[in-house]
Amino acid sequence: MGTLGKLQALRSGELSAVENLERFLERIEKMNRELNAFLQLNPRAREEAEEVDRRIGRGEGGRLSGLVVAVKSNINVLGLRATCASRTLEDYVSTYDAEVITRIRREGGVVVGMTNMDEFACGSSGESSAFGPTGNPSAPGYIPGGSSSGSAAAVAAGLCDLALGTDTGGSIRNPASHCGVAGLKPTYGLVPRHGLIDLGMSLDQIGPLAPDVHGLSLLMECIAGKNPGEGMMLEVERVSYELEGDVGGMRIGVCPQFSFLTDPRINEVVERKVERLRELGAEVEEVSIPHLEHALSAYYLIVSVEFFSATRRYDGRKYGKRIEEVCGEEVLRRIAMGSYISRKEYRGKYYQRALQLRTLIRKEFSSAFRRVEVLVGPTVPKLPHRLGQKLSPLEMYAYDYLTVPANLAGICAGVVKAGEVGGIPVGIQVQGPPLGEEKILRVMRALEAGA
Repeated sequence: MGTLGKLQALRSGELSAVENLERFLERIEKMNRELNAFLQLNPRAREEAEEVDRRIGRGEGGRLSGLVVAVKSNINVLGLRATCASRTLEDYVSTYDAEVITRIRREGGVVVGMTNMDEFACGSSGESSAFGPTGNPSAPGYIPGGSSSGSAAAVAAGLCDLALGTDTGGSIRNPASHCGVAGLKPTYGLVPRHGLIDLGMSLDQIGPLAPDVHGLSLLMECIAGKNPGEGMMLEVERVSYELEGDVGGMRIGVCPQFSFLTDPRINEVVERKVERLRELGAEVEEVSIPHLEHALSAYYLIVSVEFFSATRRYDGRKYGKRIEEVCGEEVLRRIAMGSYISRKEYRGKYYQRALQLRTLIRKEFSSAFRRVEVLVGPTVPKLPHRLGQKLSPLEMYAYDYLTVPANLAGICAGVVKAGEVGGIPVGIQVQGPPLGEEKILRVMRALEAGA
């Protein structure tokens, strides 16, 4: 049953919010020991579902009307542990709801629990959690991708209706591709960041993961829009998306640089989907992002500096443990890198140049979007490795080659399943200009309908 079918069943009374929740809890009980997608379940979930049923009975169910939502463990949910999958915060219990959680509850969503992730969102595989790696239900034995590994795996395994992830350099889109689900990184500033434990404040965005594009659209309509008490937000009160429009005549761009360093087997899957768009009447043309190859190095310089700054609060005094004493290898590596680059004598040599390159990449995307309405291409340049396989840091960072440019440019980007290679899901990435979510969702819907 798709998202819209489930929603109709809930609103009609064919299925109650409590029944919906109980079915997921039964699946979680059976599957989570092996999958490790959830770090904590919400002990008040049944109580919340009962209240939603009463609201539905009064005709006040909201847009989510009892749909069950999983939440990445770097987003605060009142009374639950926001650990960031780290020993640093393993005892930290949230004292408030993040703004996106407040909005989900207002619309009748039921929070089922907190999902696993790469520690402090530092990772692309789902393996760096202090509480053990997440499995991939769509490709057993392979990584699910990260850092929103638990949210993507939970959706793929049917352990929830919808999930929240965060995307700093691909952390929603990467696992969406590897797990064969739909994911969306919104335009920077469209979704409130209040209550998010940040990795890189100028890059992070909270966004949805879902089994289908309608689920992405629905959750976005609930969480997007300006939060009056928060800076760095766009002047958008709310969003509403129409997905059923024709893509005929739409100008769609492909970029040769996207496929240059990508596994030919992935390119083949993506090219078949591009051909499908042509068959639907879209006009496909080549565009160029000349400095795309430099985006990865610029991203890691910027995010390391911002992450180092953000982690100075974890000194073991006010709450949590001192991060350097308990964190994993990748977190420690990024702290060390950020500390080094932040020194006065190196800021101009590395950090300032990275910011200049970021501005250049933003301008190149803007130029491309004057010619085309969206860009399509692969999401990750290589297939996922096997769980436990040792990769060098540079090999791991290479997973982000095609996703970090959207974060640097502040644009929106979504992923939907394009096909499989040897039984492993492969996602196609659709990128759009700032506030171009409706266009990319419409293209994603057309691709999904033709799967």
